[in-house]
Amino acid sequence: MPLPVPDVPASRRLALDCRTILDHRVGKGVCGCCGALRPRYKRLVDNIFPEDPEDGLVKANMEKLTFYALSAPEKLDRIGAYLSERLSRDVARHRYGYVCIAMEALDQLLMACHCQSINLFVESFLKMVRKLLESDKPNLQILGTNSFVKFANIEEDTPSYHRSYDFFVSRFSEMCHSSYEDPDIRTKIRMAGIKGLQGVVRKTVNDELQANIWDPQHMDKIVPSLLFNLQSGEGVESRSPSEKEKESPVELTERCFRELLGRAAYGNIKNAVTPVLMHLDNHSLWEGKTFAVRCFKIIMYSIQSQHSHLVIQQLLGHLDANSKSSATVRAGIVEVLLEAAAIATSGSVGPTVLEVFNTLLRQLRLSVDYELTGSYDPGSSIGTKIIKTHGERQLQEAVIRTIGSFANTLPTYQRSEVMLFIMGKIPVPGVHPALASSGSGPEGTRMIQVMLLKSLVQVTAGFQTTNMLTALPSSFLEPLLSFSLTEDPEVRLLVIHILLSLIDRHDNRPKFSTISIISDISVLKLKVDKCSRQDNLFMKKHGQQLYRHIYLGCKEQSSGRQHYENLYNLLALLSMELANEEVVVDLIRLALALQDLALSTEESMPVYNRCAVHALAAAYLNLICQLTTVPAFCQHIHEVIEVRQKEAPFLLPEDVFIEVPKLPPSLEKMEGEVLFLQSKITEVLGGSGYNIDRLATPYIPQYTDDDRLSKRKSIGETISIQPEVESRNSPEKEERTPAEEITFETLKNAIVDSVGMEEQERERRRQVVEKFQKAPFEEIAAHCGARATLLQSKLNQIFEITIRPPPSPSGTISSGYGQTQSRSVPVYEMKFPDLCVY
Repeated sequence: MPLPVPDVPASRRLALDCRTILDHRVGKGVCGCCGALRPRYKRLVDNIFPEDPEDGLVKANMEKLTFYALSAPEKLDRIGAYLSERLSRDVARHRYGYVCIAMEALDQLLMACHCQSINLFVESFLKMVRKLLESDKPNLQILGTNSFVKFANIEEDTPSYHRSYDFFVSRFSEMCHSSYEDPDIRTKIRMAGIKGLQGVVRKTVNDELQANIWDPQHMDKIVPSLLFNLQSGEGVESRSPSEKEKESPVELTERCFRELLGRAAYGNIKNAVTPVLMHLDNHSLWEGKTFAVRCFKIIMYSIQSQHSHLVIQQLLGHLDANSKSSATVRAGIVEVLLEAAAIATSGSVGPTVLEVFNTLLRQLRLSVDYELTGSYDPGSSIGTKIIKTHGERQLQEAVIRTIGSFANTLPTYQRSEVMLFIMGKIPVPGVHPALASSGSGPEGTRMIQVMLLKSLVQVTAGFQTTNMLTALPSSFLEPLLSFSLTEDPEVRLLVIHILLSLIDRHDNRPKFSTISIISDISVLKLKVDKCSRQDNLFMKKHGQQLYRHIYLGCKEQSSGRQHYENLYNLLALLSMELANEEVVVDLIRLALALQDLALSTEESMPVYNRCAVHALAAAYLNLICQLTTVPAFCQHIHEVIEVRQKEAPFLLPEDVFIEVPKLPPSLEKMEGEVLFLQSKITEVLGGSGYNIDRLATPYIPQYTDDDRLSKRKSIGETISIQPEVESRNSPEKEERTPAEEITFETLKNAIVDSVGMEEQERERRRQVVEKFQKAPFEEIAAHCGARATLLQSKLNQIFEITIRPPPSPSGTISSGYGQTQSRSVPVYEMKFPDLCVY
């Protein structure tokens, strides 16, 4: 009972006391004559509450209150304040039935009253929701959340400048992590928290005047809360039929997460993805890979497609930041990158395409260094982690697959750039020794070569182009072919795989997976197109290089079954993709040269290699004779094959390219009917219009300086040669002419002389033009003849300098007349000791 107000009549004081009682009573048990003393909005609010809270809201009186609020919107703030006062009192007194009625009334007023004065009413509403959320009763928390969600779905006519949702973000995030003992109630609280966060996002994301929900302080609470619920329900699929009808927390969380990401604009992607990366780091979720992949699949499918490259760039940056983490962590990030790249639309990797591949190649190199050095920090031996070789190998394979996945999303022109970019990264010992890590040494260089070539295999897989000149430019083909001549069999095999991927434009390669004698190639259903003009130009430019490297690849002693099978594929694809009449003749000459190579006694080739080369040549000639469709040519090839089947089956692929080759102890000198005869082939093809002179000329590979550079026994030897070469050619060893002293007079004379020289040059040009315009033809012809004679004499002098006699103990050779003469031998015919050639 409040104190009596001074200077107020007794009757008035009694009325005030009665009004106070009415303000604190619920129901209509008090004398109705005192109700006239209270404000109308309070009487209308009181009337919606029944005597028994179980009866629920008095609907007729609620309609009166709603009509009054719509008629007098300026009273809304007072209605809200009064309802808030009653609700606070009922919560304190644990009268939860009246609490529910009050919230129901608030919800109905909110849904009905969209006017300019609703902002003040909302403040009272949010105050009551906050009161419920602060309660420790789960039912009140859920009740407050449901009311907030209804409010979040209302589009207000006027924005609010001062409203804050910080408390709601924090409280709903806390509810998402609820650890209530009863699992059913815990699930309900968590679902309420998820719905609350969804409501906050809906209410604020499109209103520029509201607090920015994309700020890190909010995202660092919202995103981990969603991921926690997404993860906690992972693997929980066994639910009863009745439970399946209801929405699970995981489904609700995923829907909320997708909605959040779908509303993210260009500048907000980073703030939304960064907490995901931090959550996966903090809870060691990269190792499992499945949850991380699931998260980023949701992200990639939910965000706008033009923003995909932003997510990929963040993943690449995170991979760099974890360069010294365990291999499983880095492999997990790379696997996520792989999935993200597969989802990203074509060309959406972004403007920094090469930077993507640069990052992946850098990680590949670091992994090789870690594997060989056994430490993340070679400089210090304290506190280093134990590196597992198996984990690093898995990481390397994951990086290579990811490079291929990225390449598949690129258009053809960008993929060509990536091929050149990767080729430029491959360390070439003796040319780019600095590219290899100092800590890993020659073995590290070899491993990086293998890894980068495997990456190129992935990039070129499925590469389709109509112009071979653009697919295999000189800047790419020449260094690639130089690697095919190393003695490392794995490197050579990878190079052939790359060539096959680029040349095979009609998917004929699988039809030649094994080498065999096919009596009728029509069963293969080969796709052969007419050779285009660009293809002809390509073969004119690079054909001899390809032939030479096929020949030398067959000659390698370390070549095995896979090498010969792939070289046969290369010959077959060249015949179908890039062959005109001239190319066919060259390929036949090459096959016959391979037969001569296997017969040569000068080459120290093992028996298996000799038999393999014979078998390869036989299989290819059997193929090319059917492609040329010259009956006499086919007859000769088939006759030789039949003789071999009877007398020398070890010269055919069926006995050589099997698990246990059937080889003779030695290959004696073979002659006669088991060999393909160049004279016979020249004769039969010449009758069909082929170039007889070219066919009759045996194929001899021409070695180039690049071939000699590539032909190295070990990487270490080549690197060690470089300092000697550099010191031998160092300018410090040469005699230097003394520098001319430059003075002011020298500069002055040079300027004056240059002016005079320019005038003389102009005069000379004028005379030459005038001479050719006015002089008779005989004089001009004599002048040109004299110049030609002078040029020839100069060339003869140069030849005399370059062509020298071979080294001899006496230095000269005596003639029959007692005079000394020099026997001229070209340099390319001279025999040098091996130590003199590098």
